[in-house]
Amino acid sequence: MWPSAVAVGVGSVLWYSTYFNSYLLAAIIAAVYVSAGGSLTLWRIYRTFPRDYKALGRFIKLQIFLRRVKWKNLSVPKVFQEVVQQNKGRVAFYFEDQKWTFDEVEEYSNQVANYFAGHGVQHGDSVALLMENRVEYICMWLGLTKLGAVPALVNFNLRQDPLVHCIKVASCKLIVCGAELQEALCDVKDREAVADLPVYVSGAGKDSLKCQGAIDLDAGLASAATSSPPQIDNVNFGDNMVFIYTSGTTGLPKAAIIKHSRAFFAAAGMGTMIGLTPSDIVYDPLPLYHTSGGIIGVGQALFLGSPVAIRRKFSATQYWNDCIKYGCTAAQYIGEMCRYLLNMPRKPEDTKHQIRMMFGNGLRPNIWKEFESTFNIPTICEFYGSTEGNANIINIDGKPGAVGFVSVLFPGVYPVALIKVDEETKEVVRDENGLCLRCKPGEAGEFIGKIVKNDPVRDFHGYADETASSKKVVRDVFAKGDSAFLSGDILVMDDEGYLFFKDRTGDTFRWKGENVSTGEVEGVVSRCAGHKDVVVYGVEVPGAEGRAGMAAIIDDAGTLDLEQLYSSMTRSLPSYARPLFLRTVKQLEMTGTFKLKKVTIQKEGFDPTIIKDRLYFLDAKLKAYVPLTTDLYQAITAGKVRV
Repeated sequence: MWPSAVAVGVGSVLWYSTYFNSYLLAAIIAAVYVSAGGSLTLWRIYRTFPRDYKALGRFIKLQIFLRRVKWKNLSVPKVFQEVVQQNKGRVAFYFEDQKWTFDEVEEYSNQVANYFAGHGVQHGDSVALLMENRVEYICMWLGLTKLGAVPALVNFNLRQDPLVHCIKVASCKLIVCGAELQEALCDVKDREAVADLPVYVSGAGKDSLKCQGAIDLDAGLASAATSSPPQIDNVNFGDNMVFIYTSGTTGLPKAAIIKHSRAFFAAAGMGTMIGLTPSDIVYDPLPLYHTSGGIIGVGQALFLGSPVAIRRKFSATQYWNDCIKYGCTAAQYIGEMCRYLLNMPRKPEDTKHQIRMMFGNGLRPNIWKEFESTFNIPTICEFYGSTEGNANIINIDGKPGAVGFVSVLFPGVYPVALIKVDEETKEVVRDENGLCLRCKPGEAGEFIGKIVKNDPVRDFHGYADETASSKKVVRDVFAKGDSAFLSGDILVMDDEGYLFFKDRTGDTFRWKGENVSTGEVEGVVSRCAGHKDVVVYGVEVPGAEGRAGMAAIIDDAGTLDLEQLYSSMTRSLPSYARPLFLRTVKQLEMTGTFKLKKVTIQKEGFDPTIIKDRLYFLDAKLKAYVPLTTDLYQAITAGKVRV
């Protein structure tokens, strides 16, 4: 069964109590001990009580906010209008030397809404948004949502087939493109899925339009009304808000549906659970097409009234300078950023900032404490979750290495769990009754979240592709008829409920802060290599965050043209998705269902002292694949060669 909700009542007593003393504490400890069937030791209760009590209070505060916006049927732009009224004249966003007040963001986004309403955009229409980070980007998607339209936030690194796919899979009716990305769009404008779509260019001017038939958006917005569009009243709490693309476990990027309700939970949930306030200034140098930067980071301004400083692209040399420049008190990261910052030469600005907390995901346990001490960061709040999922957790008290926790005192408040999966196949393991098996502390398992339909926290809204959505749901979990979201990740929980990331179950790895789909890369590499059989997988590189891509290619005749292969891949794959290592083999094992097996070769990594096949390394300076010798291998593993 899912954990009992008995503890929720106990937590409510804590939250609403005005008189708390040792007698009440003793009573609560006893109640928790009894409700857990005596399975909790007093030591575990003592160790976890402060954390769980603080988390419960914040979670109830979040629930009050979510229930209010649901009851009043508020959308994201409607809540932002409330925030604007409370923050007249205050800065909402910092960007380079610009300061945008809450009022200015509201007025510009109104112009966006009114302009596109006049050009036929209606409730439910999808609009591709292809722009680099800047405040106008936020105003674009915010304005479109005021009409009930659904902006598709396209990764601006994509080119060729993946770019076309993203526009097509979301059934986009038009494209809004930043002037800086016109060439990427022009390269595919003759494709069937894109050719007939109108293109509106932001930041170019009529003399700088490159795509045939493109429209100067800035000129049109200049004359658009700044008043709130009437269509905003028809946008609902449960409507689709944006599409955010996730590589998923197989194939090309999937368009994950983010509803207004999900955006509230993601952004307000993060800010509330880690204790952000309107007096904080948040530094967000992440890509705005991702959930972390574009929803969670930006959402602190939109929902909580906390000013946010954004950056066009992340810069390790300017990170702390920016934090000082804008007076930031909280900052976002991904694991790669932390390693880059640590590798930079030390300078006075490293500790002259006012950062009281950092939050993000992907910080490696082995550099956690060094990062904290080097940059004088009081608290790091690591979080775990996926764009589309409901299994999201936060490490609110800075436990080194933990990606979050599950309360051992009040488990029923937030029903997530670890279930056993087969080590080789990654399939869910079931008992004699056909139900899933819960992992014990110390046992690795797949992280899942219980699905509760129409609940803003527990529902799973899936992807634009219904088939892809069904693959992320497991049924008959702890009771017949229940269901849960499959995260695709393997985690381990300790005795105090802290969760630690271990591995991914699906054919996905993370590199350079991006999720890479092995299925997508395999298709591209196979085509570029003359349709040879290929398997792609992630391998660990000492000192690097995530896993680097490696491709094993069948080349029994020795005819593989590495120069042509690299040239073809650069036209079809973003830099982070190109395999860093190649391995040419005479044959690959297959499963009984004729799928290429990769478990064994993945375990062998890229060590030339173990592997007898030919190995190659992608040399960034030479822009070519070069033989991976023992000396080069040792230089890479020693951190002497930058990857």
